[in-house]
Amino acid sequence: MILHLTPLDDWLATPERPYAPASLAAEGFVHCSPDERTALAVANAFFAEVHGPLMVLLIDEDRLDAAVRWEEPDGPPPPGSAADVLFPHVYGAVNRGAVVGMLEVRRGPDGRWASLEAWS
Repeated sequence: MILHLTPLDDWLATPERPYAPASLAAEGFVHCSPDERTALAVANAFFAEVHGPLMVLLIDEDRLDAAVRWEEPDGPPPPGSAADVLFPHVYGAVNRGAVVGMLEVRRGPDGRWASLEAWS
């Protein structure tokens, strides 16, 4: 299972098509995280200013139509993640059948992203 952070509105924008965030066009892959700890570190490093629901898509690698490569980050990993973390990058759009669940990222009392909760 790999995890992808996205604002809920981005996920819901085109439900009839495979999910293709801006990073796919800009960088050639969809950024994902290997675990919850890393997803929270990425959320705080890159999604701190997001207003509205921030979601984690739970992606089953075996169901993906696109290739996944586990790669080192470009530069230091986000604070709070392991120093030797490898990131799963999906080299193509995410077919919606590979998304087997979603979690909502919740803020703690200090305003930072702090936990992943079941989404209802």
